[in-house]
Amino acid sequence: MKTKAVRLYGREDIRLEEFELPPIKEDEILAEVVTDSLCMSSYKAAIQGEKHKKVPEDIKENPIILGHEFCGVILEVGEKWKDQYHAGDKFVIQPNIGTKNGFAPGYSYPYAGGDATKIVLMNQIMENGSLLKYNGESFFEGSLVEPLSCVVGAFNAQYHHKKMYSYDHVMGIKEGGNLAILGATGPMGFLAIDFALHGPKKPGLLVITGRTESKLDLARKLYTEEEAKRQGVKLVYVNTKQMEDFSVPLREMTEDQRGFDDVFVFAPNEQMVTQGEKLLAFDGCLNFFSGPADTGFTAPVNFYNVHYNSTHFIGTSGGNTDDMKQSIELIENKIVNVAKIATHVLGLDQVAETTKQLPKLNGGKKVVYTHREFPLTEVDNLGEISDNKIIEGLRPILEKHGHLWSAEAETYFLENAPEI
Repeated sequence: MKTKAVRLYGREDIRLEEFELPPIKEDEILAEVVTDSLCMSSYKAAIQGEKHKKVPEDIKENPIILGHEFCGVILEVGEKWKDQYHAGDKFVIQPNIGTKNGFAPGYSYPYAGGDATKIVLMNQIMENGSLLKYNGESFFEGSLVEPLSCVVGAFNAQYHHKKMYSYDHVMGIKEGGNLAILGATGPMGFLAIDFALHGPKKPGLLVITGRTESKLDLARKLYTEEEAKRQGVKLVYVNTKQMEDFSVPLREMTEDQRGFDDVFVFAPNEQMVTQGEKLLAFDGCLNFFSGPADTGFTAPVNFYNVHYNSTHFIGTSGGNTDDMKQSIELIENKIVNVAKIATHVLGLDQVAETTKQLPKLNGGKKVVYTHREFPLTEVDNLGEISDNKIIEGLRPILEKHGHLWSAEAETYFLENAPEI
């Protein structure tokens, strides 16, 4: 069976190709991908090529399919898995499939990745419990399960001592405490705001920082102070661009200037890490969320506070399977609205170039419809395009849904956009 896929051959050598998939083995599954969401992690893999820790060294001879935030439908199930999975099931993938070398779909395999029309899921995926059933109303929301799970995993990984001088840990952010999310004006930061407001543990004070006023304005529009108040949370947005040391004015926002119980750092920035550490209250936990491309990335921290104030540091890289399952429930039950971060749609024909340009592109997540040919298009600016009949049909649907992408918009798009 033929597939069309975007494959990585080396540093910035990304190609859209059509090729033959091998017949599935008795312990494999044949699947159709409907949507993939482009991730900065794919950009890092693309610019590093073989030097990336998850990318094999022989990709010049054995290229891999990019994309790990995908959602689709099972087509054929090998004998081993016929009791657990069935043709027609909608699915999402947990990319951390439990390999010792850290290899994952979308980084490491010739037939398993999200930027493709059809793929082969290897036995290891199912053995690890990483092929998850999904019953959401849209495929694009399924592609946003994985990024949401990264945020859910980060929140779940936070911990605090049960009481002073106790070695028992209470997992998660401190309920009713002070939470700061630094550099939270990208799509992952937006998901973190949403989860902080609607997740199982809510802070009393939530401070969001950024350096670009237009991005902060968008965050204010999507996640309002009024909505936060209804959730019992005081939400404050702060532009730190003109602040040489933002730790002082942010600490002043907390009662008795005691600081923050939880701090998340959403950019690999030395100053942000150092000043984030200064924000920590007694028993405060700092999560270094954003993965740096620089393997030597370091930042000075105050070990006096580690010793005497019980401050501590963690880092999370993606979510685990339980985080994925929690994220599926959040989306299926419409607790977290991931549509707010789906700012662009595109076809498979645009993936290679768009992946290379990701850091330069504004907006949130770019949703790929793998069976379609379509230019990279910003959902909220369709009014600028006047000669596309598909967009003419999408306009009233988007207006109906507050100019957010939706299941209704997706259905119309799939029915009308040209096949690749």
